[in-house]
Amino acid sequence: MPRERTTKRETVGARHYRYTAVFTPAEEGGFVVTVPALPGCVTEGDTLDEARTMAHEAIELYVESLVADGEEVPVEEGGTVTETIDIKISSAV
Repeated sequence: MPRERTTKRETVGARHYRYTAVFTPAEEGGFVVTVPALPGCVTEGDTLDEARTMAHEAIELYVESLVADGEEVPVEEGGTVTETIDIKISSAV
């Protein structure tokens, strides 16, 4: 019976995780990224694209370290939706 082949992209027993990342403009420029479901997982980037790349790497390393240490990996439930909401308050208030 022939063995099944796996491609380089497939990893036996791999799990898929999805986390919400919050990109906040930094005063000095660039973006600070936090991941609410992963306490202490914070990174930054000079551009939004760089911040996304750094966030992906930070999350991956964070989760890999939890797995390596035999700790529980937090799972973010549901699809969090974030939006920016602009409001205008009159100066008479």
